[in-house]
Amino acid sequence: MDIQQKVQQAQSGDQQSFLLLMKHMEARLYRIASSIVKNKDDIIDAMQETIIKAYESLVTLREAAFFETWMIRILINECNAILLKRKRVIPFAEIRSSSTSSPAYEAIDIRQLVDQLEEDKRQLIILHYFQDIPLKQVADIMNISEGTAKTRLHRTRKLLARWLEDNEEGGRIYENK
Repeated sequence: MDIQQKVQQAQSGDQQSFLLLMKHMEARLYRIASSIVKNKDDIIDAMQETIIKAYESLVTLREAAFFETWMIRILINECNAILLKRKRVIPFAEIRSSSTSSPAYEAIDIRQLVDQLEEDKRQLIILHYFQDIPLKQVADIMNISEGTAKTRLHRTRKLLARWLEDNEEGGRIYENK
């Protein structure tokens, strides 16, 4: 499928082309949303809002070649909005479960460590390593230069390595801000 051609057709009002584009992006958007928000209902909400916003503003996309990057950026913004709303409310079950377990005695995998990162660092790791998006495209999605993305990626990898060492030694995991 020629994505650029389908984008141009969709911008001209061809709804079938838009549907084909969404089918093409569906699995990737789902993986990205699930790695950010983790709750199935929130994933569905983020994807629905992303599709609606993309449909309503597709005519504003200047370069058809950047369609996928543009869609991922919309999705990340929607996921961030959901996370912001979620931060305001902490479910009682979450409070109870967090007090009964001790991270020093549990095995922590890399995904748990990534989840503890600041939002911009977490997104960088998720997009580049978990979703296999090239660093140049990740930089475009995050609206930063490729050099900045490389620097943040390097620093975040060092931070994660330090956390893994601390965890192996029974230390506490925290992020220096």
